[in-house]
Amino acid sequence: MNAVMQRLVVVVVAAAATGCATMEVSSYAGGTPFPTASRTYAWGDAQVQPTGDPRLDNNEFFAARVHAAVDRELSGRGWTKAAGTPDVLVHFHFSVVEELMFSGAETETGYCADCRPVVYDSGTLLIDLVDAADERLIWRGWANGNVSGLVDNQRWLNERVDQAVIRIFEKWPAAF
Repeated sequence: MNAVMQRLVVVVVAAAATGCATMEVSSYAGGTPFPTASRTYAWGDAQVQPTGDPRLDNNEFFAARVHAAVDRELSGRGWTKAAGTPDVLVHFHFSVVEELMFSGAETETGYCADCRPVVYDSGTLLIDLVDAADERLIWRGWANGNVSGLVDNQRWLNERVDQAVIRIFEKWPAAF
């Protein structure tokens, strides 16, 4: 394989690796006791901080997709939207930052003669449940992963949001 083909293979593999990067997911349960009685929720105020991508700031389709996915997960766990005063308020936050990955650095020798950086967009989706009475954090779940090209492909945006919310709620404590 000639040098040009080798470089092309490295670039294609690096691009594929960033496109298929794994999603990191975790959660945190605060010290606030979780409501056990009625299990009702309402959506709190919308995100006010910029996401890092102006195409997602105030994007009603994106926000609606997150709301629908979270509603499905909460409903599946026996929660209902409150007709009156809710037990908890749900908030979501999303941010995008550019990350840098160096391809080729993981060669057998630990050295590569033609390492090239790959820049990609890393996105973090946070979902918070807070006590409606005093706004103390009850539970936070989050997912972080590659979102390069997400905004330009509505189908992928929808799939990625659904996947992230499902994975976040896999961290839902059994006691809740």
